[in-house]
Amino acid sequence: MATLDNVSIDIAVVLGKTAMPIHQVLRLGRGAIIELDSSEDDEVRILANNLPVARGTVIVSGNRIAVEVKRLLPRSPEAA
Repeated sequence: MATLDNVSIDIAVVLGKTAMPIHQVLRLGRGAIIELDSSEDDEVRILANNLPVARGTVIVSGNRIAVEVKRLLPRSPEAA
């Protein structure tokens, strides 16, 4: 297991998605609000190296934000 201690994995949490014209993206500035296609009660997707690995929920406690893993997704055959 010690050999795995030096392996890095990029973890991303997808809250939702949207589509917008490039001219709108170019005008975005600090404090801009981007509406997503999900609500605060929806599950979020958890990606490891851009591959979906789990689903979870966002937990807010004071000024801290975390993601609670609710369900692990089955691995694809090519990942095995």
